[in-house]
Amino acid sequence: MTYSSPVHIEIVDAIALIAIDNPPVNATSHAVRQGLFDAIEKITAQSEIKAVAIYGMGRTFIAGADIREFGKPLLPPSLPDICLSIENLNKPVVAVLHGTALGGGLEVALSAHARVALPGTKLGLPEVNLGILPGAGGTQRTPRLIGIPAALDMVTTGRHVPAEEALELGLIDRIQGGDPRDVALSMATAALKGDLPTRSTANLTVVPNDAAIKDTAETLKAKKPHLFSPHKCVEAIAAASTLPFADGLKRERELFLECMESPQRTGLMHAFFAERAVADIPEKTAQARPIEALGVIGGGQMGSGIATAALIAGLPVTLVERDTASLEKGKASIEKNLAAAVKRGKLSPEKHDEILGHALTCTTNRQNLSESDLIIEAVFEDMEVKKEIFRALDGIAKDGAVLATNTSYLDINEIAAVTKRPADVIGLHFFSPAHVMRLLEVVVPDKTAPQVVATGFALAKKMRKIAVRAGVCDGFIGNRILSHYKKVADYLVLDGATPQQVDQALVEFGLAMGPFAVSDLAGLEIGWATRKRQAATRPSEERYVAIADRICEREWYGRKTGQGFYVYPESGKPYANPEVAVIIQEERQKAGVTPREFSNDEIVARFTTAMISEALRVLEEGIALRPIDIDATFLFGYGFPRFRGGPMHYANTVGVPNLIQSIETWSIEDAHFWKVPDLLSQLNKDSADIASLN
Repeated sequence: MTYSSPVHIEIVDAIALIAIDNPPVNATSHAVRQGLFDAIEKITAQSEIKAVAIYGMGRTFIAGADIREFGKPLLPPSLPDICLSIENLNKPVVAVLHGTALGGGLEVALSAHARVALPGTKLGLPEVNLGILPGAGGTQRTPRLIGIPAALDMVTTGRHVPAEEALELGLIDRIQGGDPRDVALSMATAALKGDLPTRSTANLTVVPNDAAIKDTAETLKAKKPHLFSPHKCVEAIAAASTLPFADGLKRERELFLECMESPQRTGLMHAFFAERAVADIPEKTAQARPIEALGVIGGGQMGSGIATAALIAGLPVTLVERDTASLEKGKASIEKNLAAAVKRGKLSPEKHDEILGHALTCTTNRQNLSESDLIIEAVFEDMEVKKEIFRALDGIAKDGAVLATNTSYLDINEIAAVTKRPADVIGLHFFSPAHVMRLLEVVVPDKTAPQVVATGFALAKKMRKIAVRAGVCDGFIGNRILSHYKKVADYLVLDGATPQQVDQALVEFGLAMGPFAVSDLAGLEIGWATRKRQAATRPSEERYVAIADRICEREWYGRKTGQGFYVYPESGKPYANPEVAVIIQEERQKAGVTPREFSNDEIVARFTTAMISEALRVLEEGIALRPIDIDATFLFGYGFPRFRGGPMHYANTVGVPNLIQSIETWSIEDAHFWKVPDLLSQLNKDSADIASLN
């Protein structure tokens, strides 16, 4: 082997240490696979070598496949072949794991004859999240080590298993502290002496468990009926209990190739790359300003959620409210959020106590924000109120502090204009609940400095959120598009569908929730306020559906008030609000509408086409940088089905000509709403697809 190989062999007495050095995460690139193949071949030929240990250099063992090779032809040697060569080596092989051992990395470890992990290591087979299954023996070796129930859990969820749990399950044989290279040498020595038991995983017997296989299959059918790969994972693990090892590997490969051919694999892979692509912004080379202290104005649902997210991320927070009662309510919300984080295992009890004791300051005095590096306004959607706050911040905030608004819709250029520092003003639009939802729209006004944009993205990274760059318009990317496609949902109901049918059709399509259930969850008064604000500029030719307005007039705002489109009993499931049905019938009579039936397919087609149409206009106007940014927005902020890749990726599966045909057909009934976007027409003229714009 040459020194250029990322795989190195070190011989110490009778022990061969195989080191993988492919930063940053030792991914199983072609060079790594070739290096491992060559190393095993070389060791096989050297009789003086009596034991082998494989370890990773740097921060981790092997964190999975090389994403740079996704979608490209796979060059030999294949990972399944390498795993077999490791397993069939006539010398004991120990895999020493640290950091993470994920996907193909864990499959390499499973093919070794013993596994030792450093403290803090996490192991997992996350392939299901990319629409595939472990294809290098993971579905066959895992149940032989830990049994079928535990293997089903790991493989169908893709969850990361801590080293302590892995030891308890039998996935690893020992936890040993120290430097990976030193542990590799000592554990190979232990294996040679018989102090560390070794065996071939392939030779272990799978304990049959038909009940676990049946239960998992039925649970997946009920909870994840849309998804393809989890069900194939179950089939593969079932094969481990009924087939000899070699035949099980063959069946695993067949099922793996079925997954590779599934459109869901393409969609999930697109979603995977979308999460990373959004960081490629014009300001990516700008230096972010340091953020060591955060201020939040407003302790309502959004403000307390933002404060919670910052506190969990390790940032001290000063929360400001207008009066003591509101402040106490905001503090209580934060405490409740933090307690829930402890319960979910997202926060240690010690960290919880430290935050409440030292990191959170609650005050009614805005002057206490004078040392904050970044101040986020999160009060209700009233332009004059927000302007007053930003005027005040001009005289309070220190030089260089970033002034951010969490507005969902309002013109941030107008807000920035009331300050003497518009270059420091930015929109940071969190999604509710802010301490849970991963999306953060970083909204960039005209005069915002590049360093401030970079700071917004740095904050998102610190909070483990997905940041998407957006331009200024009413609603930015997400809510701008939502306002449009929500209209088509209202039209569907006015014209004959029920809110429940619309919701159900879209849940069956794969959305986490239907639009009416979402409105109830967010609070119907939010959309109502926006509609009242826009009333003066609403085109006279636009169809206006007043059903939601009439619900709000009764002070029914959804879940928070116990009823909206649905009724939310204290116990039991929500159900359709019968009084809303009366309102719908009255509005149909006012509009002179004779209700008709809609198929679920037509509901989905109209809804998604409206979404895609407005998304294309957002692109035309430069509000979003690329289609993939819109995909990320809807994947992480609006519950669009991940396996469909996002609305823009889904649009490619529909096809530009088909989208145009649908819009032109529906324009006969409503020429104002259904218009072919100019960008769509241009793509059709150029015989190009939407993906070409990424």
